[in-house]
Amino acid sequence: MMTLKQSLPFLALSMALLTNSLADPHKTLIEQALKKAGKNRNQITQALENGPKEQKSAIEFLIAYMPKHDLEALSAKYLLNNVDLAFKARASMPWGKDIPEALFLNDVLPYASINERRDDWRADFYERLAPVVKGCKTPGEAAQVLNRDLYKLIGVQYHASKRPKPDQSPYESIEAKYASCSGLSVLLIDACRAVSVPARFAGTARWANKRGNHSWVEVWDNGKWHFTGACEYNKAGLNKVWFINDASHAKKDERRHAIYATSWQRTGESFPMIWAKDLDYVPAINVTDIYTGRAAQLLSAGECLLGIQVWDRPGGKRIVCDVRVRAGEEEVHQGKTTGTGNDTNHLFEVVLKQDDSYEIEYVDKSGKQHSKPLKTTQEAHQRLDLVLSEE
Repeated sequence: MMTLKQSLPFLALSMALLTNSLADPHKTLIEQALKKAGKNRNQITQALENGPKEQKSAIEFLIAYMPKHDLEALSAKYLLNNVDLAFKARASMPWGKDIPEALFLNDVLPYASINERRDDWRADFYERLAPVVKGCKTPGEAAQVLNRDLYKLIGVQYHASKRPKPDQSPYESIEAKYASCSGLSVLLIDACRAVSVPARFAGTARWANKRGNHSWVEVWDNGKWHFTGACEYNKAGLNKVWFINDASHAKKDERRHAIYATSWQRTGESFPMIWAKDLDYVPAINVTDIYTGRAAQLLSAGECLLGIQVWDRPGGKRIVCDVRVRAGEEEVHQGKTTGTGNDTNHLFEVVLKQDDSYEIEYVDKSGKQHSKPLKTTQEAHQRLDLVLSEE
């Protein structure tokens, strides 16, 4: 039997052979990853050694860019299963063969999007969702169907306060039955990746024109990235979102007002996770240019965008009400406000003239009509909060 001293040269030779066999672009990163893995190094080494030959470069890519806490914790079984299931899903989907390899590695293969808990979701989600997207011909079509059906299937909906935390993992959201825009986005991304739809987490730390952050999903189709709100299916298609006006005013050169999308491969930038400001290990791409100038309503000189919401009482809940906006005898807008099931920043928005007078009429669920006069200011973006009861 070898003594420890006798075995050291053998171990060194084995590691040299292992690292020399790695693809050149990732060799140094793999060596660094093995050092970061600490006591879990053996598991990472097993993952590198035991995967099928045709999956070797994918395993290397995944490990090369894994964050330190994952290198220290995840098992070889978890990593190898994740990669194997991603390959099988790509082979089973009609669009799988058309996904560029770099996109498959970066936006299908990863097991996580942000700092969420690392759940083993891929096999379960494929079993549940492959039948849902059966008949879809493109990744964009599949993403739309998933956004329409996923949340009903798993029993999760949006709520700003009932969700336990913003950065929930898939099974944390399923258990809680509620999720924030971030948790809902993680769910949709994992659902997409389970059926080989390239998807990534996108968002802004703070809207340039109103308070609050927001998160959503980007999906790849027909050679480019598109966007959609998670749990906000729109039959009109991708890129049809309520926040397009806000996104169009993003500021590319200001980190807190820019729009970013996540990446597994390092980019030199990190995603601004407003819920975990001290964490900077999630790589990101500044994608502000995709959104600026695309507003559904671009304001002309002398116009303002007014956001309206109705509350049941001061400090209470947002409620859905029919709203009409009148200028004298003329009705200039009508629609509905959003309730607790919608994102906090999602308001009923209307374009009005600046420095002008209007009457806002709204009807509560009992049918009672309320009315409030409004004089707009000269600001481009304005907000009106209406309250049914002052008690």
